[in-house]
Amino acid sequence: MNKTWFLACQVQDVPENGGVCVKVKDQQIALFHFARRGEWYATQNECPHRQQMALSRGMIGSQGEEPKVACPFHKKTFSLKTGACLSGDVEAIKTYSVMIKDESVYIFLDSHEV
Repeated sequence: MNKTWFLACQVQDVPENGGVCVKVKDQQIALFHFARRGEWYATQNECPHRQQMALSRGMIGSQGEEPKVACPFHKKTFSLKTGACLSGDVEAIKTYSVMIKDESVYIFLDSHEV
């Protein structure tokens, strides 16, 4: 399976310590700028708890050293690094690599997703 860097947006399009939703074909990806940590993350936007497209609107923070996002509806929390659910038995979410180059934000996706 081939992977490719997809141009998602510009750095200034994402609020510091917040997220946005990026649409790639029929897929929604949550993109986060965790400015307090100097890091960027991308995950699926759908929360597996109730299948709502909401994670990009979730609050980001840390649980110990683990960066996390909390679903704005049900407060289920997920690791931004691994996608593992940190607050219960909900399935993990998909995560993606992010690269910043020349003020542009790229997400590493399977070529069939782009």
